[in-house]
This record gives sequence, C-alpha cells and structure tokens, in this order.
Amino acid sequence: MEELDIIKRVFLLAVAKREEGESMNETLQTLVNTGMFDMKEGKQVLKELRDAQYIVDNNLSMTGVMEADKAEKEFKQ
Repeated sequence: MEELDIIKRVFLLAVAKREEGESMNETLQTLVNTGMFDMKEGKQVLKELRDAQYIVDNNLSMTGVMEADKAEKEFKQ
C-alpha cells in the first residue's frame, strides 16, 4: 500500500475526529475554511479516498481508521 500524502492523512484525521452527526460536507467545508485546499480540490481528495476504500458510506473503513490513527500519532510527535 502506498504512503498517503499529508493532505489525505489530514482529511482522514478530520473525518475520524468529526462531531457526532456532522456530515461529510460539513467536514469538507471545515477543511476548505482552513485554507488547506479549495472546494474543488477537496472534493477530488474525497473522491480519491473513497475510490481507495479509505472512506466507505461517509465513514472511515478499517484501513481509513488505521491511517487516521497513524497520522494522529505522527502529528503529535
């Protein structure tokens, strides 16, 4: 499995940390508001994460959870 770039790892971490009831669109908008990317780029990243099965049915897959946990540990260092 290839190493995910920083933007995808941050995206997965944001999905993992989102509030109960927060939609994927709200999470995406939050990331856009940080200036990480514009909406078009954000939708492309989301599509790539879905295509790679990191996000399934607007939730993280087991692989997505593992990558988000790995990212969180890396960012805390």
